[in-house]
Amino acid sequence: MPSLEEIMQMAQNAQAELQKAQDNLDKIEVEGQSGGGLVKIKASAKGRIIGVSIDESLLDPAEKTMVEDLIAAALNDARTKADQAAATEMQKMSSTLPMPPGFQMPF
Repeated sequence: MPSLEEIMQMAQNAQAELQKAQDNLDKIEVEGQSGGGLVKIKASAKGRIIGVSIDESLLDPAEKTMVEDLIAAALNDARTKADQAAATEMQKMSSTLPMPPGFQMPF
């Protein structure tokens, strides 16, 4: 059985790895889209919106409601992809940490 000092060192290593993984999430980019690509949202895996692209064909005042719906759908798509990318990265990080049997990470 590991000593208290070894357990503390493992916890500190785990915390450092978790911080590294969290920092890396802002470097991973995903793109959500709607309307067959008429509206695109780029976001980081942390959920930060990087950019919005709206096809010129939608820039008609009569299309205002549809554009709003497409933007909301693209944002939701980007958020879903960001969450998936974050979960994948966190899973990679947690698989490299030496954890006691039965210990579950909170993500």
